[in-house]
Amino acid sequence: MFKTLDEMHTSVTGWIFEALLQPVLYAADLMNIADEMLEWVDFALFSIFGMVVIYAVCRPLEAWRPVEPVTDRRAIRTDIIYTLLARLGIFPLLAFIFLATVQSQFEGMLADTGFVAPTLETFFPILHESPLLTFFLYVVILDFGEYWRHRLQHSIGWWWALHSIHHAQRQMTFWTDDRNHILDEVIAALWFGTIALLIGVSPAQFPLLLLLMRLIEAFSHGNIRLSFGRIGERLVVSPRYHRLHHGVLSTAEHGKNYAVLFPVWDWIFRTADFSRQTYPRTGDPTGAEALATGGWLVQQWAGFKRMLGKGERA
Repeated sequence: MFKTLDEMHTSVTGWIFEALLQPVLYAADLMNIADEMLEWVDFALFSIFGMVVIYAVCRPLEAWRPVEPVTDRRAIRTDIIYTLLARLGIFPLLAFIFLATVQSQFEGMLADTGFVAPTLETFFPILHESPLLTFFLYVVILDFGEYWRHRLQHSIGWWWALHSIHHAQRQMTFWTDDRNHILDEVIAALWFGTIALLIGVSPAQFPLLLLLMRLIEAFSHGNIRLSFGRIGERLVVSPRYHRLHHGVLSTAEHGKNYAVLFPVWDWIFRTADFSRQTYPRTGDPTGAEALATGGWLVQQWAGFKRMLGKGERA
């Protein structure tokens, strides 16, 4: 399945490059950057597909059962800019490719010693025959890593200063998922990409893993009045569960519900809040107003200044 999807993606990418971009590069005498442009087309195509899927799933749900009326469309437009920059820049894919190149060179240096870097399949050979089970285990392990990255974002002063941009949004929608400081995006991409390589995720599987996790993250940020019930909400993160994390009383080290996909991590480490006080106001009352209402550049600068303020949270 993964091989077929990868071949389809490669075929479409190749057609777009050869039919549309290559003639322009040739006419402009820029064929020396053809390889780099092909990679960009590959990233952009995957990114656009991901945004279309997320919009098709989340937008109808927000229109169907909104938590609150939209009163600040400017704030949402700013979040859309974040999404376009984050998705077309495709930080996680770039980080994965960069780290994969480093890993390949490192493994080449070790080749003469006979050492082979272990993967998940190395420890559990049965996974060679179960690609879907392997894919699910990748998701679980990556989600565990994301849980701890998220907790560190709330507990380390300078990191919270960056992450507070994400929590400053008072008009939360599915676009809010990508509302992050650019330095935070880089750290997140390297974190996620490193774990993926360590457990043996292949280049064909990585985009699908990324798309699945991004879809669920965007959904959980949605302005959607939806809970999965007493049992379901303990299995998968819902919009209600994650909105409690974004509530005005859950900022910085007071955070709860850090899980990205599976609340089990919050159970185990006692950070779960299954309170029936369902849909609180969102935002960060400790942050500067610019973090909430400024444009993209203003928010980036405000987050950077907050980080330089010796990790201050107010």
